[in-house]
Amino acid sequence: MLCQCALAASRTKDTYLSSKYYSIKAKRGAKKAAIATSRHILVSIFHMISKKEGYKELGGDYLAKLRPKKTATNLIKKLELMGYEVTHKQESLAHT
Repeated sequence: MLCQCALAASRTKDTYLSSKYYSIKAKRGAKKAAIATSRHILVSIFHMISKKEGYKELGGDYLAKLRPKKTATNLIKKLELMGYEVTHKQESLAHT
């Protein structure tokens, strides 16, 4: 039953569970991704019950925001594989 919930969650758009599922699916396959997402749902339910809090949706880009350098490196590699020549320049985010 929980695997069915995980598969349904994987089909939602721009959610944390969906991005987590596809991240694991790319590395380990669909079945293991469904089991891992099921476990993630179960752990989330446990924490919601124990802390008496609601679910906080992190968003589909949460994993990319977590490690921006790794995301940039992966995107650059994909572009280079497609035949593009990429020069990388990081802008400083100075708040005035």
